[in-house]
Amino acid sequence: MSSSAEDRARSGPGRGHYRSLRQRLVVSNAVLLIAACLLTALILAPRKFSSPELDEAGILVVTLALVTLINVVVVHRFLAPLQALTALARRVDLGEPGQRIPDARATSEAGELAVTFNEMLARLELERREAARRIVDAHESERLRIAQELHDEVGQTLTAVLLQLSRLQERLPANLSGELSEAQDAARASLEDVRRIATDLRPEALRDLGLASALATLSDGFGRRAGLRVDRQIQTPMPQLSGEAELAVYRIAQEALTNVARHAGSDTAELTVQADAGQLTLTVRDRGRGLPSGYATDGNGMRGMQERAGLIGASLRIQTPTDGPGTELRLELPLNGASCHA
Repeated sequence: MSSSAEDRARSGPGRGHYRSLRQRLVVSNAVLLIAACLLTALILAPRKFSSPELDEAGILVVTLALVTLINVVVVHRFLAPLQALTALARRVDLGEPGQRIPDARATSEAGELAVTFNEMLARLELERREAARRIVDAHESERLRIAQELHDEVGQTLTAVLLQLSRLQERLPANLSGELSEAQDAARASLEDVRRIATDLRPEALRDLGLASALATLSDGFGRRAGLRVDRQIQTPMPQLSGEAELAVYRIAQEALTNVARHAGSDTAELTVQADAGQLTLTVRDRGRGLPSGYATDGNGMRGMQERAGLIGASLRIQTPTDGPGTELRLELPLNGASCHA
């Protein structure tokens, strides 16, 4: 490719104008070669260029060292962005957004490659967030549909069964009343289970009463059903969050309590929500067996919580507390325009 073709290939909005890497390496090495030749001539013909007292061996050593040093510095300067790009490409993780090559500028081909790589990471993170948002929205829509069907179809059917059993109780002989009562109790228990599942799928308290009341209701109901004592400290009044942020915080708390009940081996949990001028912090802590060795954060539950946290610009960590046994989940949500109501 000719120089004019290379210039046309680099032209475009936001592109820097610079000499190609080939041209700069050729020019740099030519300059170094000329300098080396001049200094070599100085050594071989010292009477023409200097006094006879010059130490020819010393001049040769210094010259070679200087040429080597300059060559290393020049090549490093030209190729440093490529080395930074290679290091970042090896460790980059889209699950941890914001990783970039620092101080990337389109002042060379290597620098432009680093800028392009940063732009590619930004596009991939945006596409990943949008894909995760579509998946979460689809999940919530499906939860709403199932909850509605449970309430309208299964719930009404079980209610009708209870009414029929009540009418049958008046006509059945007394020796069958015990079995009929057991059937009524089973139907009532099933109806309560359906209502509980529908409530978990569609948290009406979140929509009607707000995040603080919804978390309190979640703590009480979950603790009662799971046999878990949930000690909660929820700061009120809470900052006004967007609907997406409130739902994400609620679902993460719900999943965290579920993990405590399933895996912690503890009969207590602590749920804390605190907020200041710049950040809302949700903490769910247990004092159970702690994280297992070789714990991986790629399970479905953890991945779902990470995706919800990423959608609202929050950071999520699961760690071993410093002040005792157990496991601690910590969600930190910056209170900016994306997470607050307009």
